[in-house]
Amino acid sequence: MKQKNQNLIQQLVSGALFLAVVVMLGWLSVRFSFKQDWTYNNRNTISEASQQQLASMDEPLRFVAFVYPGSPERTQVQYFFDKYRRFKPDAELVFVDPSSEPQKVKDYNITFAGELVVEYQGRRESLRQLSEQTLTTALQRLSHAGEQWVVFLEGHGERSVAGTDSQNDYNRFAEVLREKGLKVQALNLARTPAIPDNTSVLVIASPRSALLPGEIELVTAWARDGGNLLWLADPDHPAGLASLAETLGVRWQNGFAVFPEYELLGTGHPGIFVALDYPPGPVTRGLNEVTLFPLVRSVEALPDSGWNARPMLTTSEASWLEVTPLDGRSVVFDTKDGDLPGPLDIGMILTREVPRADAATDQSESEGEGEGEPAGAEAPDAAAGADDENANKPPAAPRTQRVALIGDADFLSDASLGQLGNQQLGLNLVQWLASRDAQLNIDVPSAPDTHLFLPAWATLLIGIGFVIVLPVLLIGTGVARWMIRRRR
Repeated sequence: MKQKNQNLIQQLVSGALFLAVVVMLGWLSVRFSFKQDWTYNNRNTISEASQQQLASMDEPLRFVAFVYPGSPERTQVQYFFDKYRRFKPDAELVFVDPSSEPQKVKDYNITFAGELVVEYQGRRESLRQLSEQTLTTALQRLSHAGEQWVVFLEGHGERSVAGTDSQNDYNRFAEVLREKGLKVQALNLARTPAIPDNTSVLVIASPRSALLPGEIELVTAWARDGGNLLWLADPDHPAGLASLAETLGVRWQNGFAVFPEYELLGTGHPGIFVALDYPPGPVTRGLNEVTLFPLVRSVEALPDSGWNARPMLTTSEASWLEVTPLDGRSVVFDTKDGDLPGPLDIGMILTREVPRADAATDQSESEGEGEGEPAGAEAPDAAAGADDENANKPPAAPRTQRVALIGDADFLSDASLGQLGNQQLGLNLVQWLASRDAQLNIDVPSAPDTHLFLPAWATLLIGIGFVIVLPVLLIGTGVARWMIRRRR
């Protein structure tokens, strides 16, 4: 009897200890968590680039998803959010039902259900396609807090950012830039003969009339002194600004690019260029959309210009530059008329290293102080001390000047901006010129183990194994153990 009571006590103690361990494990599982991604290339974990981007964002991050209740898109949004929240615990996800909260839809300028808005430091950006590349790129743009001005030259028939011509002006493009946190300003050099110091990008959108000599000198000096520039030149107007082109080491080629494959593409006109792919470059990296350019000209980089020139938009070898106007007649390539064979560069980016403005300012201030000192016994010592101090400072690293040239200004007009990938290309251009290239080329590799293909006999064998063999084995094991116990 005593032995029986001891066994009962041991069983009770063991049960209590087991229950305590279970409770402790449950508490630990709620208090602490551990995740391990065993998939190929860690495809369920965001890349190192995305992790670094999140680590650089000190303030809370907010995601607002405009998704209907019960929609499968909610699962997709939650999946992406969880991957990012793992590395940024203060991130917040809010679901908004577009049908029950129309005011929020209007406030956030939502155009369709399923759109995701990312908010950071009072700035926001909308995403229509959800992927790690698009989401991290948006975070990088939002993390840039500095004011950057995009200045559009006007007064010579350029595309206006506040005009009344709803077809040819840049009203919609200017609004898109503002939504991305950029400041947009129009500048008439005849009225204000100076380019503002806070200008990040100067845009010349195909002037129809010639600039005054003083204006040309201001624009040329801007490029010569390291200013970033976007120059668009329609083929039906003279490019002009010869001194600016000389400073940039380029030559605009007069004529209209002709594309004999226009009937196959269905553009309806031999002068409409459809860019199906792009040469490798920082502006078009990750751009997988087709872009459309109505009537374009080509541009040529001159040798030994001091610039690093890279093609951005290149036509096929079947195209050519027609030097005579495209008046609706059938055009034929003829070298006797001066036509140039393809491929043609209708878009180009230029870069070069230039001294930083702050270094030049420091140097000029030092020189000015030296010149302003009165002649005396202490002036040479002061000048020598300043020279020694400047000599001990490490030289400022040069910065990269950026210029983009495209032989068409129509593709960003209100009439063409919404076609295909024109808006995205325009945004990429300005973002790159403004040095907002925290846009990483995030490559999320696809895994080879996401699909399993089996022959018919293997599928049948697996089915027999699970439906017949495995249940028989389990039943046989149970019967065998029951018979063994009965014999005891």
